[in-house]
Amino acid sequence: MSESETAKDSKSGSLMSHLFELRDRVVRMVLAVLVIFLGLFYWANDIYSYLAAPLTRHLPEGSTMIAIDVASPFLTPFKLVLMLSVFLAMPVILYQFWAFVAPGLYKNEKRIAGPLLVSSIFLFYAGMAFAYYIVFPLVFGFFTSIGPEMVNISTDIGRYLDFVLALFFGFGIAFEVPIATIILVAIGFTTPAKLAEKRPYIIVGAFIFGMFLTPPDVISQVLLAIPIWILFEAGVIASRIIFKDRLLEAEAENDLDDSDDDDDDDDDDSDSDDVAPEVPDHDPPNEEEMDAELDSIEESDAADTKLDKPD
Repeated sequence: MSESETAKDSKSGSLMSHLFELRDRVVRMVLAVLVIFLGLFYWANDIYSYLAAPLTRHLPEGSTMIAIDVASPFLTPFKLVLMLSVFLAMPVILYQFWAFVAPGLYKNEKRIAGPLLVSSIFLFYAGMAFAYYIVFPLVFGFFTSIGPEMVNISTDIGRYLDFVLALFFGFGIAFEVPIATIILVAIGFTTPAKLAEKRPYIIVGAFIFGMFLTPPDVISQVLLAIPIWILFEAGVIASRIIFKDRLLEAEAENDLDDSDDDDDDDDDDSDSDDVAPEVPDHDPPNEEEMDAELDSIEESDAADTKLDKPD
């Protein structure tokens, strides 16, 4: 067997081993979600009642939620428990991804990626908790109180679930802003100083981001944009602390390069001064001086002519 065939066999074997490992880890993710789902499905209705509490406590007396589809009383709690199982299994899912890619990372990359992975999970859950305990009471209290008195509020359970899941996802992603900021600084794409200079654009972008990730209401948009701004500032501060030594080294190198450029400019100026000839300073002759000079030249020519004539 030739060396090329041996190399091809080793590459194909390595690829297949990675595919088998990926398959095993995906199976573990699915099993983790399935185990949590089976454990929570019995309390699906109670979980939905807890999720709907921020709305039901603001409904007028005698008003209840409704189900406009035939299968909604079963499918809506089923969907809720399934999504909750995915959210609760997120540490296992992210760990499986981490275990799959970690062998290909350098030691310094592993040292940064581990804490970032744990922090990202915590921040995602913090965003969901912020949405449930802070945003939901304000949003639903405002919506239920601003409508006309003759309107009977009866929210569909399926549409309510879609509404709150969108908010959960939006706030969970928004709370990952510090992680994104630290990653951008870690890969050298930007620096904390440059990010601080872009602060006005970040604030405007936070409101635009909130507009796309939240339902079409101003309250949830503002309540999402303000935490994004605050978390951005936290990410800038954290990146300055984490990469303090590297930033100081980069500043020292920049200062050294600037000083070398200044020295080169000074040397060029001194060389140009040495090479350039000295030009005496004098004023141009006036008209009288030019006439006198011409007369002296004519007299000298006349004297030379007389000397040249034979006696």
